[in-house]
Amino acid sequence: MDLPRHHTIRDGDQRIVNPFTAEKLAVLGRAIRLRPGGTLLDLASGRGELLCTWARDHHISGTGVDLSTVAVEMSRRRADELGVSDRVTFVHGDAGGYVADQPVDVAACIGATWIGDGVNGTIELLERSLRPGGMLLIGEPYWRLDPPDQETVEACHAQHRDDFDDLAGLVRRFQRQGWDVVEWVLADPDSWDRYSAPHWLTVRRWLDENPDDELAGAFRDELTGDPLRHVLRREFLGWGVFALLKR
Repeated sequence: MDLPRHHTIRDGDQRIVNPFTAEKLAVLGRAIRLRPGGTLLDLASGRGELLCTWARDHHISGTGVDLSTVAVEMSRRRADELGVSDRVTFVHGDAGGYVADQPVDVAACIGATWIGDGVNGTIELLERSLRPGGMLLIGEPYWRLDPPDQETVEACHAQHRDDFDDLAGLVRRFQRQGWDVVEWVLADPDSWDRYSAPHWLTVRRWLDENPDDELAGAFRDELTGDPLRHVLRREFLGWGVFALLKR
């Protein structure tokens, strides 16, 4: 059970594998008013930057769960590097079936709501690990502008226009589920650039070193097409992390 190899190659040494910068991640940690001694569960935790830096900066503890063995190992090394390995744990496993042993103060899924078959299911999954009065964090795309054609839809990692809400529609979705939106931090075109553009140099360097690899053809096509798709993506697709409290 692991992520396909091309994900690990493309992401290279990036610490944050969504359209958030380190600065935005820090802003989010301050915005939701984390308290020392609090507990956090991060499902699909990626390379552990959220949990490790917040443990360092806000003196919380918690658990991250991810399907990628590479990401889990990178997370553990990051915890050692930041001196928080006594307070954070990273588990290799299917985040879609994970429930914390003890209820947590914050339950998060940042940009991977497919683990619950969409936003609604992910909220229900996270709530199973949340203490009464605790906070959910959901990272999710939304349409900044209405896509004019199917080319734009597919450039934004969607198959259909209805795969994503616009920002107002996403807020209404949370409210229909019985949650108040109490904070958010949104990506911008620059943070989209800092997420997507490093892939291109990583892929090009990898192609130079591995021209005969079985993935070389697909990566060559990606390197040709993705910068053009990104021109549309940074214009039409928003992304944010939304803090929710139960009504």
